[in-house]
Amino acid sequence: MQKPSIPKGTRDFSPLEMMRRNYIFDTIKGVFRLYGFAPLETPSMENLSTLLGKYGDEGDKLLFKILNSGDYAAGLSDDQVRQASKICEKGLRYDLTVPFARYVVQHQGELSFPFKRYQVQPVWRADRPQKGRYREFYQCDVDVIGTRSLLCEVELAEIVERVFRALGIRAALKMNNRKILYGIAETIGHADKMTDITVAIDKLEKIGLDNVKAELQDRGLEPQAIDRLQPILELNGDNRQKLNSLRQIIGSSETGLQGIEEMETVLGHIERLKLQLPVEIDLSLARGLNYYTGAIFEVKALDYAIGSICGGGRYDDLTGIFGMPGMSGVGISFGADRIYDVMTGLNLFPEEVDNSTRVLFVNLGANEEAASLELLRGLRDAGIPAEIYPEAAKMKKQMEYANRRAVPYVAIIGSQELETQAVTLKDMRSGEQRQVPFGELAQHIR
Repeated sequence: MQKPSIPKGTRDFSPLEMMRRNYIFDTIKGVFRLYGFAPLETPSMENLSTLLGKYGDEGDKLLFKILNSGDYAAGLSDDQVRQASKICEKGLRYDLTVPFARYVVQHQGELSFPFKRYQVQPVWRADRPQKGRYREFYQCDVDVIGTRSLLCEVELAEIVERVFRALGIRAALKMNNRKILYGIAETIGHADKMTDITVAIDKLEKIGLDNVKAELQDRGLEPQAIDRLQPILELNGDNRQKLNSLRQIIGSSETGLQGIEEMETVLGHIERLKLQLPVEIDLSLARGLNYYTGAIFEVKALDYAIGSICGGGRYDDLTGIFGMPGMSGVGISFGADRIYDVMTGLNLFPEEVDNSTRVLFVNLGANEEAASLELLRGLRDAGIPAEIYPEAAKMKKQMEYANRRAVPYVAIIGSQELETQAVTLKDMRSGEQRQVPFGELAQHIR
């Protein structure tokens, strides 16, 4: 008999895990709605022509391609079947941003710009599974498209602060600007290798400086250019000191200077808002995706070792590849799965999140059952999740069931309770029991 299993890099989620995940989703969505963003969903699969070429060569390698129907493949030789590109026309989405751009172009006549949307759906990447990295995972995206205003970047920084404050995660926001990176590439004489440079330095934290330098050399940068790049990546000081140093180093680059000015504007607003969130310029931050053109963001948890838990940036012409040029947008994506791992590792979930049922009524017989059903209806009308054990079993069995379910309160109605019209309510955490009149039970639980 075949042993049941699931594909590597995917996971089942138990009821407890789903309650915790939904707590994360609901918290994030609540913050999104505070800023006027509306929900959107797109299909799990997109045409491969929509996805290919949007994520760089390395990103394209991680796309899951979907084999066309069996009828389509019928009659093909084994060699033809192996040539997946001939029989694959669709793929699972790699992120939510490219499908969003496709949606905007396809429905442009129906939208009001600037268009603000949030989207919480799974994405798929054919990556090597490891801690904090999955092949199927959820993203919680928020984007605004149709404006170049830097107030949008400021608003996204505020959203980051509010989300992680609400979840209880101490986090730091790292920022850079692709225009600054272009200015650096231009200054070291390799504007033509902007993509190669950003892909390499984006790995700095993962593989270290020596390996990044070796990769840059493999990508065609001569040692002198690499030597000029290294001190830029290692600039010290606070944000203003880094920007002042950059002005002196890349000030001759018009694009680089524009990136510095954009960063100064965004940081100035953030300072005035006094966000409860450290914001740091990180010149090694590159966000390897090709479509970013301006500000880029990443968020790291301060108390838990894991990769970035949130990231995004400005893209000035993502819709242009679908025939709608000049539509600038900016957005960020919250990695729900990594956020879950951080909150689990730091024990940050509120206790009540783990309870699908607040009150369990034990079942002691027909008369007691009838009284319990009336009280159950009253609790549910009051918005309190409650249930009754479905059969008149031994008390020990029912109490063990409540313990396994982590139900915080057990309501006991026996002959004495029926006579006094007061339920015996047991707090399963403290062991304390008290008598509560039937009519006051909902108020007492609340």
